[in-house]
Parts: sequence; structure tokens; C-alpha cells
Amino acid sequence: MFTGIIESIGSIRAMTPKGGDVRLLVETGKLDLGDVKLGDSIAVNGVCLTVIELPGNGFAADVSRETLDCTAMNDLKAGSPVNLEKALTPTTRLGGHLVSGHVDGVGEVVSRSENARAVEFRIRAPKDLAKYIAHKGSITVDGTSLTVNAVNGAEFELTIIPHTLSETIMASYQPGRRVNLEVDLLARYLERLLLGDKAAEPTAGNITESFLAANGYLKS
Repeated sequence: MFTGIIESIGSIRAMTPKGGDVRLLVETGKLDLGDVKLGDSIAVNGVCLTVIELPGNGFAADVSRETLDCTAMNDLKAGSPVNLEKALTPTTRLGGHLVSGHVDGVGEVVSRSENARAVEFRIRAPKDLAKYIAHKGSITVDGTSLTVNAVNGAEFELTIIPHTLSETIMASYQPGRRVNLEVDLLARYLERLLLGDKAAEPTAGNITESFLAANGYLKS
């Protein structure tokens, strides 16, 4: 688990094909690796990866084909800056929100505009994630815990303060960029709970308005 509070901006040193997937070598910048062991987890742009080597100024991790297909990791190349966060511990201050490091989908930056010293971004999420994104709710973008300022269909808006711009890779975002999205865990669990006993049925699908009405969650 993670908090979505980025600890360092690192960079990709190498992405090496390995039998259909990829071996990633990451330089970690100011991230303290003194307490990191082989097998520990580090989030790279919001993707939870397992440390398999510690060469001294970074770490190596294997990225599976499933992860490459479901995230924006394929867009990275040698020299690409990345957000880094070590997994939280029982004594970690939870400054963001609970983040699993399991990307739900890939969004796209639609627009960028200046607002005083802040920058406003509009991001388009995959349509199947729109129901989990709420006004003033939490969302993770490339591993960064953020608050949603507005929602319009599958698009949502963020206002990024100067500190966040300087401590994450968001300062480089331009329209067209693909970003990793993880929705709020509570929204995912709530959907499952609302299914009740139907959750055990193989054909149980997503919550729909007709399902809510049929089960008394909506007034006629």
C-alpha cells in the first residue's frame, strides 16, 4: 500500500526486453534506499513494482506483459522522469489517501491552463471508470494523490499547486499525455458491497441505475 505522496522524482535508466516483458532499471534521485530490501515494493508512476536488484543508485524491477498492457508504462523510455514512492509502513503518516499501486486505467491529459501560481489540468478517464470519480473525491494520477475539483462525464479537473508541480512530474504534463489512473479504493469496495449476495454469481456485473432501483436504493 502507498499514500500517493511522491517521495522523489527518479528517471528511467534502461528498459530491457526480457522474454516478452521488460526489465526496468530506475535511478531513484533523492529517494532513500537505506531501508529497502529485495522483494520490497516501490511505486513507479503509480505502478507497484517489486525490487529485484539494488545496484546502489537505484533499483531494478520486472514489468509483466499484463502491466505493460494496462498502464502507460510502454510510453516510458531511457531518460523519462518518473514519480517514486516506497510502500508505507505502520508508522507512515497518511498524508494522501490509501493507494494500492494497481492501476485501474489509462487517462489522457485534455487541457492545461494557468490559474495564478497553480496549473489546472483536465483529464479524460476511460468511460468505465467515470462512475468512481466524484467531485472533491480522491484520485491517483501517476501515483500522486489528488483531489478532484470538477467532473463532467468521463472528464475531471485538477488544480495543482506549485509545491506539487515541483515535487512530481506533473509540471511536464501537456495535452495528449497518457497517465496512469487509480480510483478511490472505497468506491470500488462500495460497488461490490451494493451487489450483496449477487456478488457471488459468476455473471454479476457492474452497478447500474436499474439495479439500484430494483433493490430499493433509488426512490421512484
